Amino acid sequence: MTTQIAFLFPGQGSQHVGMGREFAERFPVAAATFAEADVACGFSLSRLCFEGPEEELKLTENTQPAILTVSIAALRVLAEHGVHPALAAGHSLGEWSAHVAAGTLGFADAVRAVKTRGRAMQQAVPAGQGGMAAVLALDAAHVAEICAEAAAETGLPVSAANLNSPGQTVISGALAAVEKAAALAKAGGARRAVMLPVSAPFHCALMQPAQEEVERVLNALTLGEPKIPVAANVTGALVTTASAAQDSLIRQVTGAVRWVDCVHTLLAAGATKFIEVGPGKVLGGLLHQIAHEQKALHVQDAASLEKTLAELMAPTV
Repeated sequence: MTTQIAFLFPGQGSQHVGMGREFAERFPVAAATFAEADVACGFSLSRLCFEGPEEELKLTENTQPAILTVSIAALRVLAEHGVHPALAAGHSLGEWSAHVAAGTLGFADAVRAVKTRGRAMQQAVPAGQGGMAAVLALDAAHVAEICAEAAAETGLPVSAANLNSPGQTVISGALAAVEKAAALAKAGGARRAVMLPVSAPFHCALMQPAQEEVERVLNALTLGEPKIPVAANVTGALVTTASAAQDSLIRQVTGAVRWVDCVHTLLAAGATKFIEVGPGKVLGGLLHQIAHEQKALHVQDAASLEKTLAELMAPTV
């Protein structure tokens, strides 16, 4: 059977101080990637990734270009070692990294765009007015019903934001509505319903001002035709044209991340190996929850690169 590699790109929350530094020190192509990002941002994003401070790195408008840059540095190091994806997907912000990998977006354009995206998402809802919660061990359809009930009771928006795995759905919206939905979820049999320490209610209707800003930014860019299919967060289906890529990147700001559907789509398209490209191992964990027989390799530093290359070279039995 032919090996079909799918690259998975992480989203916000996978950042940590020190990410990417080892790659930049060991691989000129990674160092050049960080230098390109510094120019695109107009400040030393590389220093923020390598040295922090963490509080500044956690600011959404910095986190998003930082994770994108680390992911693309890892992507380019993998390419130098002859490892290329046949398919790709990314979680929220990671969908932008996936489209850089596919050639839909230029790297510098993407860095500038996600910095603006992060700022717009942060500013869309005043601090303290929105919230998100993770609901565990309750199926997505039941969570959707609970959100509708909470929205009706409070008169405020709340909806599923991230359909991460069969047992994990994140909800988002106005704080009072999210708190109501979390309480209903616990009463309805959820193992846990935990409020998340986030700075804004991402992927819900309250993000409409940010979606309009992302649309403005993308309309000013020239997108290329994707060289590989990318699974779209908002539909879970494969995107193969520039216009569909642009539409999916715009709509995902207020739309739910349908990660379960994305993974099933990649498997149906023939993915046989998955590599999480960038900081953290969150997506590998979700992959295993969605498809128990699957295990993601990951590449975020020299050790994980060497391990991944060794596993890719190992004979299949």
